[in-house]
Parts: sequence; C-alpha cells; structure tokens
Amino acid sequence: MKTPFIRDLISYRTMLLMLVPSVLFVALFQYVPMLGLVMAFKHYTYSKGILGSDWSGIENFRFFFISGDAWRVTRNTVLYNAVFIVSNLVLQVGIAILISEIKGRWFKKISQSVMFLPYFFSWVVVGSIAYNLLNYEHGTVNTLLRAFGMESVNFYSTTGVWPYLLVFFSAWKAVGYGVVFYLAAIMSIDQEMYEAAETDGANVFQKVWHITVPCLKPTMIILTLLSVGHIFRGDFGLFYNVIGNNGLLFANTDVIDTYVYRSLVQSNEIGMSAAIGFFQSILCFVTILLVNGIVRKADKDSALF
Repeated sequence: MKTPFIRDLISYRTMLLMLVPSVLFVALFQYVPMLGLVMAFKHYTYSKGILGSDWSGIENFRFFFISGDAWRVTRNTVLYNAVFIVSNLVLQVGIAILISEIKGRWFKKISQSVMFLPYFFSWVVVGSIAYNLLNYEHGTVNTLLRAFGMESVNFYSTTGVWPYLLVFFSAWKAVGYGVVFYLAAIMSIDQEMYEAAETDGANVFQKVWHITVPCLKPTMIILTLLSVGHIFRGDFGLFYNVIGNNGLLFANTDVIDTYVYRSLVQSNEIGMSAAIGFFQSILCFVTILLVNGIVRKADKDSALF
C-alpha cells in the first residue's frame, strides 16, 4: 500500500525532476563548502591539507578578538549596512511611487532604464568612476572646485567624507534595481481602491499614504528581512574597489569582508580567515532569526518563516 508521501512523489514527479538541478546546485555550492569550516579550528598548512592540519581549538578566534580589529570591522559592517538598508528602502519606495504617478509613458520608460542601468556596472567600473571624480589632481570634482576658486580636497586621505560617499555609490548602483520590485507591487494594487478614494475626494498624497504605502508593506518587510540577513556581510565589491588598499581610510571603511581578504592574501592566515568568516556567518544567522521572530510576533503573515 502506497503511503501519502509515495503518492505525492509519483503525482508530482515532473515538477520534482525540474527541481533537481536547483537542489544539486545549492547542495554543491552552499552546503558542501561548509565542510571547510573545520579550518577555523585548525592551524592550516598546505602540506598537511584540511584533514591533516593540527587542531588549534579557538586560537584563531582568540587572535582575531585580541588583535583589536574585531570591534572596529564589525561596527563598520553593521553601521554601513544599516544605513544602506534604510536609505535604499526610502529611495526605492519613494522613486517607485513617483514613477507610478507620472502620466507620461515614454518618460516612465526612459527614467526606469536610466535608473536601472548602473545596476549592470561592475564595482570595478564604479571604482574607476569614483577615482576619476575624486582624484586630487585631475578629478572632475577638484577641477570644478579649482575653476570656482576653491581649494582642492584630497578625498583619498580625508576619512570623514567616505561614509557619505559610500552610501551615495551604494544607492546609485542599487536603487534602480529595487525600484523594479516596488513598481511591480504597485502595479498589482487593485485600481478600484484608487477610484473609490478619488470618489471620496482624496488627493494624490492621501491616496499614496493610505493606499499605496500600506499595500507595499509586505514587499517592504520581506525585502528588508532579506537585507537584514546580510547585515554582517559587507559588500566586498563596493569597499574593495572604491576604497582599495588605502590604509589611511581603513578606520572608517574597513569591513569584515575586506579584513578577511587582506588576512588571507597578505598574511596567508587561512585559519584566522576561516574563523572570521565563521563568526560572520553565525552573526548573520542569529540576526535573521531574531528579526524574523520579532516580525512574526508583530505580523505573522509578513514573516519569512
């Protein structure tokens, strides 16, 4: 006698077969590499390999925390990502609402394309653009400052301006991509609600505040939750390609990912790099569980799980 599970396997065999490539991909590239986490607890050497290297216990973690860099890079990673999440969310929702209210069809298409274009630029290209804008001698910004009789600014040795610049470049590249999600959500809103509100005398701002924004709430929560799950992961492409190996700016711009990269490449500390990566993953996992739990208590239907 076939059990319900066997019957489901037979009934949905076609869809399950379609799912196999995705399952294999996730297993091979997401779960199998987790075996390498054992290096976080070993003094890794190339000659002995992962299994043969000597155990070091929590020595790699201890070295990271007593080095004095743990708090700095963790703080920078969290603060930057928190600002990225908030600023990008506000800009994406605001721009999506503005575009949805524009009546000109061609203007809508052109504006969406222009905003979406930076998303396809690699961070290498963005880093080159930033350098050509901010270079002390020949950068566009300093050239304009000198043209107006003002003093040039050495951006690459001024730490205070980079939090604002990094937020700007992150938003410039990511906002257009996020706008697409919110525009799709706006297009799915029942137009009869707007017609009813207009009949009751509501103006544009009232319709946006009382209809559009509440209807976007589920999308906003889900996308924010997904972003919060990576709050301890710095955007390596952004920080490495825009900042580079400029030690003068590390105090304000160094994040966990760039710190791990330098530990691996410059000092060849594979064990410590694995330990920092493991520490980072645990923090991300705990954060998404906590935030999802809070959202689940406040609004069960808006939680991820």
